[in-house]
Amino acid sequence: MNTLAANPLTDQFNRPLRDLRISVTDRCNFRCVYCMPKEIFGAGYPFLSREETLSFEEIARLGRIFVDHGVRKFRLTGGEPLVRRNLEELVRLLSEIDGLEDIALTTNGSLLSLKKAQALKRAGLQRISISLDSLDNTVFTSMNDVGFPVEKVLQAVDNAVTAGLEPVKIDMVVKRGVNQNSVLAMAERFRGSGVILRFIEFMDVGSTNGWRMEDVVPAQEIIDTVSAVWPLVPVDPNYLGEVANRWQYLDGQGEVGVIASVTMPFCGDCNRARLSSDGQLYTCLFGIKGHDFRGLLRNGASDEEISGLLQTVWGNRVDRYSEIRSSNTIHLKKIEMSRIGG
Repeated sequence: MNTLAANPLTDQFNRPLRDLRISVTDRCNFRCVYCMPKEIFGAGYPFLSREETLSFEEIARLGRIFVDHGVRKFRLTGGEPLVRRNLEELVRLLSEIDGLEDIALTTNGSLLSLKKAQALKRAGLQRISISLDSLDNTVFTSMNDVGFPVEKVLQAVDNAVTAGLEPVKIDMVVKRGVNQNSVLAMAERFRGSGVILRFIEFMDVGSTNGWRMEDVVPAQEIIDTVSAVWPLVPVDPNYLGEVANRWQYLDGQGEVGVIASVTMPFCGDCNRARLSSDGQLYTCLFGIKGHDFRGLLRNGASDEEISGLLQTVWGNRVDRYSEIRSSNTIHLKKIEMSRIGG
């Protein structure tokens, strides 16, 4: 660990930097309607070139500097991170960073074979979240919009469990009129399995997913729906800044979570930054402007110079989009989720 260690950062609201979401690619093999609608992300969409994308070594160098300033958790995202070849090599590089406590991955599961899951585990990946929006193939294939079947995602869940990437979490984005009728079936499928299901409110990330408030199924409505069949009781968060509100089944059959960025904002203790695959740092999921770290990396900047930019960016941070969301902010041209992950 270099001499920059023991220099934790706080922003203008005294929020520390603890969690870095690292996008390794802006590409994905799904075209989910709430993230990468094919009408926008079609054959002619200008995805990043290989040269524009950070190398694994560049990501690891930035990772070390972020850990020196208080980051304790990395989450690898995309796009779909497993379309990036040899991702386990990046996991290995990151796992060697002194002071890092946790490496997680968010994936749609389409490329998560047992062999891949085991390779990621051996390299140092600790946990995994898999996106699955319904158990109904008609609903799910219409949402991923590439005809990918539920059964293959469920196999990916089994592969993750077998590889020891536990607790495995399932992320379900709930959109009214599309898949809210799948909530109970999803809860029933994962109750008692050791897999944690998390319901996510449909969010206005980016500006291409056609977000409307009337399409949001509020977290409380979701919890009420599940609790009416299998009573739930609230559980304390695992740590400060946890994004999901936790609920436990009264009969002891595990827990569910709800991520309620729209109806119950959690900006007050948000400790996450997001690094895009082309090296732009965003201090909010709903960010408009990034800060260029790739330029510093490739123009010969020292670790101290890169550290200085990070200190300035985080020290000036005042983001609280979900708390101030209004008709004046919803239509701002925000960074797309496919560029910075969830």
